[in-house]
Amino acid sequence: MNVEEFRDYCLSLPDVTEATPFEKFSRGKYTILVFYINSHMFCYFNIDDFSQVTVKCDPARIVELKEAYQAVSDPYNGNKKHWISVHWGQDLTDDEILALVKDSYNLVSS
Repeated sequence: MNVEEFRDYCLSLPDVTEATPFEKFSRGKYTILVFYINSHMFCYFNIDDFSQVTVKCDPARIVELKEAYQAVSDPYNGNKKHWISVHWGQDLTDDEILALVKDSYNLVSS
C-alpha cells in the first residue's frame, strides 16, 4: 500500500479530517499527517517516510499485539499506554493494518 492509497482509506471513514499540525515543531525536517475524528487524533504518520503508521489502541490489546507481531512496536512519539506503531511489510497484511486503523477510528469516535 502506498501513502496515497492509505490516505484515501483514512479519508473514506465518516467525518474524518486531516492536518499537518506539527510542522512548526519539526522545523521542516519532516511532515506528520494526522487524521482526526471529532477533533481527536486516531492515526498519524510521517509523509516522507511511510514505513509505519501510529494508531490509537485499546490498552488491553497492546501487549498482546506486540507479542504476536513484529510489525507492532512502541509508538512514534506517542503515549505507550494508548498508541502503537505498525510497520508495513512485516508480519501483518495491509488489510490487517487497515483493520487496526478502523479499530483506532472506532475507539476514538465512541
